[in-house]
Amino acid sequence: MRRALATSAVLLWATTGAADEFFTLQGHGGPIMGIAVSDSDQIATVSFDNAVGLWSGTDPLWFDGHEAAVNAVVFATDGTIYSAGDDYAVRAWSPDGAEKAVWTGHKGKVVSLAVSPDGAVLASASWDGSIGLWPVDGSDPRFLTGHNGPVNDVAFTQDGSGLYSASSDGSIRLWDVASASEMLRVTEHGFGVNELELNEESGWIAYGAVDGGTRVLDLATGDTLADLTLERRPILAMATSHDGSRLAVGDGEGYIMVVDTSDWQIDRDFRATQRGPVWALAFSQDGSNIHAGGLDPRMYSWPIAAMGDADPMATGSPSFLADADTMPNGERQFMRKCSICHTLTPGSARRAGPSLYDLFGRKAGTVEDYTYSDALDGSVLVWDEDTIDALFDIGPEHYIPGTKMPMQRITGAQDRADLVTYLRRETAPKESSQ
Repeated sequence: MRRALATSAVLLWATTGAADEFFTLQGHGGPIMGIAVSDSDQIATVSFDNAVGLWSGTDPLWFDGHEAAVNAVVFATDGTIYSAGDDYAVRAWSPDGAEKAVWTGHKGKVVSLAVSPDGAVLASASWDGSIGLWPVDGSDPRFLTGHNGPVNDVAFTQDGSGLYSASSDGSIRLWDVASASEMLRVTEHGFGVNELELNEESGWIAYGAVDGGTRVLDLATGDTLADLTLERRPILAMATSHDGSRLAVGDGEGYIMVVDTSDWQIDRDFRATQRGPVWALAFSQDGSNIHAGGLDPRMYSWPIAAMGDADPMATGSPSFLADADTMPNGERQFMRKCSICHTLTPGSARRAGPSLYDLFGRKAGTVEDYTYSDALDGSVLVWDEDTIDALFDIGPEHYIPGTKMPMQRITGAQDRADLVTYLRRETAPKESSQ
């Protein structure tokens, strides 16, 4: 019998450190893109809603400042929290939520972060094809270039002198940090490599690729120690337990595979979500629980010993997971293009975009509970049939250059008209719609 979502279990785990309990962390307004666990077992989550959440019990402290989806988060040993995302920026936060620094220089989204063992340097992997090396003392960054495609993941060596990187060009490379030069081509996979997990003490590096390839290589010889490929693609998340005894792998088909690294046997293979991918994984400090994120705006944590006994993700069926093919066209366009970022009711609900309630006739950039980009701050644009149609006809990036809105168009005139009709009906205040 499946366990219900237990608020009491959440509080017990988060306030007393009790292990082996199923719990969720709820509060984000969009999919969970990254999870980090501190040395004291505190959890940080980042989301498509542009926010970083730092959790104490079930009450998050929100770090707001990113201007687009946040993809990566990592703790430093001094308590600093680093985050990065689709706004190309890397941000440093104090544990109390104060923003310590904003670092810019990348020209594409940042998808992974790693802190050097001595805490002196932060590395960032970007889809602009470069790796950023950011001295935490604020001195000038350096950029490692040479990959022929987006860089998806980075991992420091134990002494901090080397940095491994994985790229969509199919290669894993080892860089000399001091000279900013490539030292070794670890592998040429043939398909893009999304994820890396490094365990120098045990002498292995694991990687997950776009084609579902999941392999473990011997660091000394380059030989394959294990091939864990299960023909589920792509591999989107990996994590190693603190003691190195377990490797977790998440894929685009919603599974979490947990592997015993002593013999490279699959210990658990769990369907974590019936719809969508597993984008983020992290172990609790004692290794008893695996935390995971996907399309559902909640972070889920399962005790590994009883993964099959608790509910999978998305049991609440958020609106953006609804089956769009069963809807009238206007609603279908909204669900496909708008619902993951916007609500139709009052309050922006920590979504990546402002509420659309009472949209028509509203001046752009004026919802009080949402922080807009400079492009809409003080805008004279008013939302009506014509401006909404134009927004999706040519795309937000051209209609409002500099906006946070993702690059997307609705090319069919009838599709745009149906969306406008749907929005006019669904966003009208109740007293106006009667």
